[in-house]
Amino acid sequence: MKIKYLFFALLLTLSAPHIFAQSIPFAEEIKAFKHQDSLNMPKPGGLLFIGSSSIRKWDDLQKRFADKPIIQRGVGGSQLWQWVKYYSPDLIYPYKAKKIFIYAGENDINAGRTPENVYHDFVTLYGMIKEHSPDAEIYFLSLKQSPSRAKTYAQALEANRLIAAYIKDKKKTHFIDVNTVLFDTNGQPDTSLFQKDMLHLNSKGYDRWQKAIQTLVR
Repeated sequence: MKIKYLFFALLLTLSAPHIFAQSIPFAEEIKAFKHQDSLNMPKPGGLLFIGSSSIRKWDDLQKRFADKPIIQRGVGGSQLWQWVKYYSPDLIYPYKAKKIFIYAGENDINAGRTPENVYHDFVTLYGMIKEHSPDAEIYFLSLKQSPSRAKTYAQALEANRLIAAYIKDKKKTHFIDVNTVLFDTNGQPDTSLFQKDMLHLNSKGYDRWQKAIQTLVR
């Protein structure tokens, strides 16, 4: 009987890492980044872009800033709270980045989290980053108002307001408006800057984002 219990205990121990990995959202993407780093770890002092698919799908980000040490770590449809709970040890801390650009929170709002939730998650993540990289310059890219998510516009704007107010008096920390730069002449999100899903930016949309951060990526 003892042998039987030992067998099951050993089986559970061996399978635990697999079970844990599967419980992490977008685990395969994290695994791929870790493998990439094991082959070619970015040098300290780079410019780290983290967040959701708006970062992941910026296909020519590194090309647009070819003379800069860009580290691009966008994860699927990730939410800000997931960066707090799961991703920071693997996709933020190891790089010892000089500057960290964050775009996350839009998916949280769409999933039903409140502006206050997003705000508190940012405050937590901010504290975590400052603890591990106290000299890093941090840039929060505002939540954009995607046409496909018009029902959450008010919540996205409130999250932006709360985070901007928190950042205002923080040293080496900046709130960057990448939302209104996507508006048309009527003050509404310009659908011509989005892909067909009306969620992700197309090349023209990323042109606007590039212009918004151009002087910061230096």
